[in-house]
Amino acid sequence: MSNTVAAEPVILVLGDSLSAAYGIERNLGWVALLENRLAEKGYPHKVVNASISGDTTAGGLSRLPPALDRFQPEIVIIELGANDGLRGLTNRQTRHHLSRMITLVQELPSQPLLLGMMLPPNFGKAFTEKFLKIYQDLAEQYQVPLVPFFLEGVADHPEWMQGDGLHPRAEGQPRMLEHVWLKLEPLLQIQQARGQ
Repeated sequence: MSNTVAAEPVILVLGDSLSAAYGIERNLGWVALLENRLAEKGYPHKVVNASISGDTTAGGLSRLPPALDRFQPEIVIIELGANDGLRGLTNRQTRHHLSRMITLVQELPSQPLLLGMMLPPNFGKAFTEKFLKIYQDLAEQYQVPLVPFFLEGVADHPEWMQGDGLHPRAEGQPRMLEHVWLKLEPLLQIQQARGQ
């Protein structure tokens, strides 16, 4: 007996520890909060969290094609790059990997949403500004929605950060969700309008 009901649309989150709920209970992470928000707002989307702590843009790029093939997502949230900087990868490498990911998503076709990251200030102002500009340039080049700095309003609240100063506590996750939702909801509304 064939099932004629269309599969629920998928939002794929491809990220690192910031999206894998590192150091906190998984149900308190922003991705779990996103699932709750979607249900509350009546969106039919299923969220697939393909985030791995410690992942780099190179790792994300290698994992993306099979994930796209398996889940056929309508929207892909790309939250990668911070570990590139922390591990000393060049900005050119990071830009190349992110560029390829965006292209692969758009070719599906699917809608990418890019989450921008900043490196800790101890990397120096010039380097951190160049790193942040990677996301701004790619968003402009590929006409992709961008969350300028994913941890804005969180990273500068020490009480919301874990002891390592890199990973937010549960208290910071709702703010992270709001940054994503601000850019994500218009995409959901566009898709909803197309489906009517």
